[in-house]
Amino acid sequence: MRRAELQHFMRLALREARRGLGRTSPNPAVGAVLVRAGRVVASGHHARAGAPHAEVVAIARAGARARGADLYTTLEPCNHWGRTPPCSLAIVEAGVRRVFVGSRDPNPLVNGRGLARLRRAGVVVMTGVMREECDALNAEWLRFITARRPHVTLKVATTLDGKIATRTGDSRWVTGPEARAEVHRMRDRADAVLVGAGTARADDPRLTARLGGGRGRDPVRVVLDTHLALPARLRLFRQRSAAPTVVAHASPRTRRLGPGVELLRCRARGGRVDLHDLLRKLAARGVVRLLVEGGAEVHRSFLSEGLADRLAVFLAPKVVGGDGLCWPAGPGAARMAEALGLEDVAVERLGRDILVTGRPRYAFPPGRRRG
Repeated sequence: MRRAELQHFMRLALREARRGLGRTSPNPAVGAVLVRAGRVVASGHHARAGAPHAEVVAIARAGARARGADLYTTLEPCNHWGRTPPCSLAIVEAGVRRVFVGSRDPNPLVNGRGLARLRRAGVVVMTGVMREECDALNAEWLRFITARRPHVTLKVATTLDGKIATRTGDSRWVTGPEARAEVHRMRDRADAVLVGAGTARADDPRLTARLGGGRGRDPVRVVLDTHLALPARLRLFRQRSAAPTVVAHASPRTRRLGPGVELLRCRARGGRVDLHDLLRKLAARGVVRLLVEGGAEVHRSFLSEGLADRLAVFLAPKVVGGDGLCWPAGPGAARMAEALGLEDVAVERLGRDILVTGRPRYAFPPGRRRG
């Protein structure tokens, strides 16, 4: 089979998969396309956890046309009974002739078992078709599966001189409306958004996803409050939302903070909530994508622990100067050679602001503590 033809149909499967991005947690986003005689007969994507998987959706839409067809899927078909039956079984029963797979599934429940069942049934299987693109599509989910913690993005809005607030604490607004609209899109795609107690007090944010036309799915809102000392009047505790507010703490006591507010007790480390323990607990409740919005101390903690997988830095063409609040907090590197670098850097213009994204290049294994 020609490489161009393989790539063409896998790109269509990738396009299908993107329709589910941000909606499938704790499952991956997957797309599938069924092809006969060089023409697409059906396609499908996984819409949400508990709904049929992409391969099953495509097969159902194809009906009898699935027999003898080729299936292109961005991820290895599952082989276990969960909320839905195994996709590998559905593929065999539908009489699909060949299966072309993008990414291998590292989930211990799958991890080659789906491919093995297909081959035992006489289905021709080819793996690694546009693997890099398929892996990139689910990079956050792959982190979740392999590390058993959420993929963490640190979001920062800063001036050219690295200030996130003035000397009086004023931070509204660092960036313009286009950049702030992008933040709402990021929240819409995240499973949870997190701030520290200082940011909750100073900014009193809602942390909801406010998109045009009333669209937007609110993420779970997480606030770090080690001693359960935040005032109950904050909008995080009063704002109505379909998503709960989770207060991560390390206090032996308890509080009632209103409807929709949950307390999550974590281990303490260094007088603060242990972030490793918190991330494990968030993963256990299905949080795949965590957006960390601040503040400076929280950003420092995630970076120093090697827990930030991606940075999203919004740069505003402003200079605060003086004693404005810098990010991240702490003394910083002693030498330029020790500065944290970024890999896979991308730059985007948003109105007058610039968004710089990249993957931190740690001098120690990601996700492990220094020292």
